[in-house]
Amino acid sequence: MRMMYALSSSPWISMWMHPRRTIREIVNVDPKRNVLFLVVVAGIGDALNNAVEQSSGDNHDFLWIFLTVIIGGAIVGIISLYISAALIEWTGHWIGGYGDSVEIRAALAWSGVTDIWIMALWIPKLLLFGDETFRKATPRMDASPYLTSASWILTAIGIVLGVWSMVVYCKCLGEVQGFSAWKALGNILLPGLVIIGPILLIAGLLLFLT
Repeated sequence: MRMMYALSSSPWISMWMHPRRTIREIVNVDPKRNVLFLVVVAGIGDALNNAVEQSSGDNHDFLWIFLTVIIGGAIVGIISLYISAALIEWTGHWIGGYGDSVEIRAALAWSGVTDIWIMALWIPKLLLFGDETFRKATPRMDASPYLTSASWILTAIGIVLGVWSMVVYCKCLGEVQGFSAWKALGNILLPGLVIIGPILLIAGLLLFLT
């Protein structure tokens, strides 16, 4: 039976500096709290990054990108949460983890609080760079040293926040699994090895036999 008590502080703030304590309080109070909202936002953020990496603006207008990012990102975010949590719970048991799927989903979702703050960087990006954000060719940005500098600054901030986001992710998962953050990182990587490993082995055997 879960202990029920009020959160001692706002998880939106405390998650940055006290991820273990914060996720423990969330799990004890209500592990399903805001989970879907958080993964939808995280999914949209991932979709935005994919749109930039794929230079989607070269082939599609801004409205198409916007709708695809919102709808597709939300759907993929929710599906990814449930698949990731199931795999992490499964492989986590192999290395002594004891978190259940509900707690693991809470850890994965709430560690994304930092990603929401990272998404705030999209506001100045879109205001400054417009549709060039999603294009390979950026003539207006290249012609302005101020826009170029702003791009580098926003990118640097995003990288720093992204690294810390991964730290928070490992600490949250480690807390619900009973791990250190380093062991939690192994738990995150293990499902990929379990899935990719056999594929690489089969591919290697096929190459060897042909």
